[in-house]
Amino acid sequence: MKCKVLVAEDELIERKVLCKTLQKYLGDLILLFEARNGREAMELFEQEAPQLVILDIEMPGLTGLEVARRIRETDKNCGILFLTGYDKFAYARQAISVRALDYLLKPYKEQELIFAVEDAIRQVSSPVAHMARPRAEVPTLKEEVDDVRTAVIRSEMYAFIENHYREDISMQDAAAALRYSDAYFCKLFKQCFKVNFSTYLNEFRVQKARQLMTDSRLNLKDISAACGYSDANYFTKVFKRITGKTPSEYRLAAAEQAVKGE
Repeated sequence: MKCKVLVAEDELIERKVLCKTLQKYLGDLILLFEARNGREAMELFEQEAPQLVILDIEMPGLTGLEVARRIRETDKNCGILFLTGYDKFAYARQAISVRALDYLLKPYKEQELIFAVEDAIRQVSSPVAHMARPRAEVPTLKEEVDDVRTAVIRSEMYAFIENHYREDISMQDAAAALRYSDAYFCKLFKQCFKVNFSTYLNEFRVQKARQLMTDSRLNLKDISAACGYSDANYFTKVFKRITGKTPSEYRLAAAEQAVKGE
């Protein structure tokens, strides 16, 4: 069954580009609905009961935050993903209470969007696994972080991924483990790594997979599992999106280069 996804964005061009991108990469997984503003988003939500909602935070009439709060009044498990301008990120502090799955900072890259939405779809497909977890007490958002502290935070984030990339982890897991609010963690991660958490995690896992592929004794299914992908088909899709080749094609090309001594 396809996942119902509602996109609410008041800027026509941005909404069309976003929906076209989602349809291009995830059309076989999703049933897409478009809303031009917050009020239309609420009407579509009541009519269609989508499992995932992508909301621009700043919209006329009802803002994305107001829509999210209303959704939470009737649906505790609906996945919520926010779109927000980097300079307006302070709004995301208010989003903690609605338990957003992720925050895409405009302008975002196409790959960031797809990885974030794919991750959200997996989470809403198993709501108990991620959304029902107890929340850690977290500090409030600070506006400025100096270079030294940023370096320390980057090291902590990298260490968490290095230690847990083999597991089924989400941005919320990392934020809770490092004792940050989801919104603050999202902002800091983007500052430190220039991409969002789900994109970086997938790129990290694929790099680990490429290293394992040099060992011909390991089959691709085992490599997939060793790098945190329980679904080998999804691993293949992610691997090809990042490298341009399927795992089999990549391994064959690497073997041919090794024979040639390149």
